[in-house]
Amino acid sequence: MLEIYNKVNITVPEDTDNPFLKGYFAPMGTEYTANTDSLKVIGEIPKDLHGIYVRNSHTQVLAPLGHYHPFDGDGMVQAVYFKDGKAEYRNRFIRTVGFLAEQAAGKSLWPGILEPHLATYRGWGAIGAMKDNAGTDLIHHAGKLLASMSQGSEPYRLNPITLETEGVDSWGKDVMPFGVSSHYKVDLKTGELMFFNFGEQYPYMNYGVVDRNNKLVHYVPIELPGARWPHDMGITKNYTILHDLPMFFDPIQLNKGIRQLKFFPNIPSRFEIVPRYGDNSDIRWFEATPCYILHISNSYEIGDEVIMDGCISTQPAGPDVGKQGGDLYNKIRAHLDKHQTQTHMYRWRFNLKTGETIEECIDDEVTEFPVVSNDYMGYEYRYSYNTLFKKGDWLFAGLKKYDLLTGKMTRYEYGDGRYGSEPQIARRIGAVEEDDGYLINIITDMNENRSECVIFNAKEIEAGPIATIILPERVNNGTHGTWIEGDRIHGER
Repeated sequence: MLEIYNKVNITVPEDTDNPFLKGYFAPMGTEYTANTDSLKVIGEIPKDLHGIYVRNSHTQVLAPLGHYHPFDGDGMVQAVYFKDGKAEYRNRFIRTVGFLAEQAAGKSLWPGILEPHLATYRGWGAIGAMKDNAGTDLIHHAGKLLASMSQGSEPYRLNPITLETEGVDSWGKDVMPFGVSSHYKVDLKTGELMFFNFGEQYPYMNYGVVDRNNKLVHYVPIELPGARWPHDMGITKNYTILHDLPMFFDPIQLNKGIRQLKFFPNIPSRFEIVPRYGDNSDIRWFEATPCYILHISNSYEIGDEVIMDGCISTQPAGPDVGKQGGDLYNKIRAHLDKHQTQTHMYRWRFNLKTGETIEECIDDEVTEFPVVSNDYMGYEYRYSYNTLFKKGDWLFAGLKKYDLLTGKMTRYEYGDGRYGSEPQIARRIGAVEEDDGYLINIITDMNENRSECVIFNAKEIEAGPIATIILPERVNNGTHGTWIEGDRIHGER
């Protein structure tokens, strides 16, 4: 079976000079449904692999309003459903209010992250001027996918099998105007989802918990000194770790209505450790080296300590928000180039008894997008799978596996002209060990002008894929993904 579900008209000019709208980043307008009876499979799909690999992406459909940044495109989800040694593939646009409004108008109505001052309509997110594209993050919870953009979205739910957009969740009205920000976390042992959002008005951050039955059961303000620009959070068995980092809009300029994103190297990073159902009065504050953090690998508790592993940058660069000048595309590359920001694996240890913070460098090689098994999220773990990057570009060049117990590191590089996205760990049916399963990713081969869903043995990624599924069309650059275990597709365990 190979069916075209729908075609969306792409109006991005073919002769654009924007490198983030052509080549590997060129938009994909066709939505497919296909299975391995019609798709070529190299190798053999494991029969003990059951669940759904899902990946989000920004796919610009209409000619952009103003300067396009690769985080501006409409959300499109790619998914591969595995069962009994076979697979079924789908890709669908996330039909947010913004997407539908622009489709009806036949043109872009909202600017992107670089030029919020061009907005003429009420928008979404922390800035309040952008289209809600829901194209950054997604996770599965309570039988549905939840998709969002990094600056804050309404909580859009999708059917995990059909990928149909089912609309804003019932509790969405209670978290507006800032919605939910990437990256939310699910504790598989309790079925609870923890999230945060942020904005430019006091108290500048909110924190919430959604229970296993998809009820918003906790939502409280978190007071910060001013408007911030956080991106991730951590959870443990008992706590949530929220970030107050010294890269944010210059407050003096912001008071004048000018958004100038800056890194303040003389201001310490601050981390708020709050009980899962705590509020502002329960927070324990910890200070650390000034830095920016995009993504956390995992967090957990040992004795009096809360430990957080993630990718640190002590010389970060952010989107050049505001009026543009100079070489715009090189500016975009500069802030996305992980080799320039020198992002690498790091550990923070927060002692709840003494109030001390201990910091440790795990590895100085440039990596980002760390992922761990869903089963270990918030609990002591051993393995982190990180992404390697091509120097000078926003291109995912390979994988690196960290054994945090022994210190062993292994890697796999995709090869020239081949680029991936964030991988996901799928533990096999009956797995006992943490890495007893598979690592799944989508790789785009620009040499062959095709995309592949690849499956690695998670124990030995250096051996390369054990199975490759050739997808119906080359897909564009994507960011975050998630894995849905077969026994969680219709609800929490």
